[in-house]
Amino acid sequence: MADAHQKNHDYHIIDPSPWPILASLGAFIMALGGVSYMRYLNGGSFKVAGFELANPWVFYIGFALVLYVMYGWWADTVKEAHEGAHTRVVSLHLRYGMIMFIASEVMFFVAWFWAYFDASLYPNEAIQASRLLYTGGTWPPKGIEVLDPWHLPIYNTVILLLSGTTVTWAHHALLHNDRKGLIQGLTLTVLLGMFFSAVQAYEYAHAPFAFKSSIYGATFFMATGFHGFHVLVGTIFLAVCLIRALRGDFTPKQHFGFEAAAWYWHFVDVVWLFLFFCIYVWGGWGAPVAAG
Repeated sequence: MADAHQKNHDYHIIDPSPWPILASLGAFIMALGGVSYMRYLNGGSFKVAGFELANPWVFYIGFALVLYVMYGWWADTVKEAHEGAHTRVVSLHLRYGMIMFIASEVMFFVAWFWAYFDASLYPNEAIQASRLLYTGGTWPPKGIEVLDPWHLPIYNTVILLLSGTTVTWAHHALLHNDRKGLIQGLTLTVLLGMFFSAVQAYEYAHAPFAFKSSIYGATFFMATGFHGFHVLVGTIFLAVCLIRALRGDFTPKQHFGFEAAAWYWHFVDVVWLFLFFCIYVWGGWGAPVAAG
């Protein structure tokens, strides 16, 4: 009788889980809270079924629920890996899932590059359609002072390229069961990611143009800002991997969590190279450079 229930395949049949429905609920509350938060910031009203929701707390509740689901769901995944559920077939499917996620992220950034190139290659149409402050039919629009690409942006480029090197060092150290090299490489990568975010925050604080003042500012901050958000997410991803490495979770043969983080980080590196050359260098070519 026991043989009838014995597992004789490489697939992982997941036990009933509360995480999918809780994730959907958290995402819905956070989306609803985002609308109510924006109404609150603009001094407006947002009533649902007679309840006034124009406040920031609905968003924070949804956000907290999403974070809880992320922690619980990924903790279950780590537990399943330790129990041997991540067989050869399951590991392959996890890799397919990460590849598809990165492919969706590529298309996400394609949209922002498309918006930037549409505005820069057809400035008359973009500037007229935007109804924003600057005019002139040129790109960057007349009156815009751009950031010097050979100042803070080139520093951040070097930082990210170095971080790509250190995360690769950590990966090779893990493959050779070098725990010290793994932890050192991950620590340096996390620190470099934090340094990149700090430099970009300083750059934004001293930018000579604003998000809402021109089509140049809007497209610049959307593209580089979303990349900055991805750097922040990737830094957290790698920091979690560092904690797991310190706990001894990864082995040379089973470490997909770290491998997925490394893939994501290399993707962030490549996107930045395109941003640097297309937006900072080519996009600001010939325009006056802001002092300082």
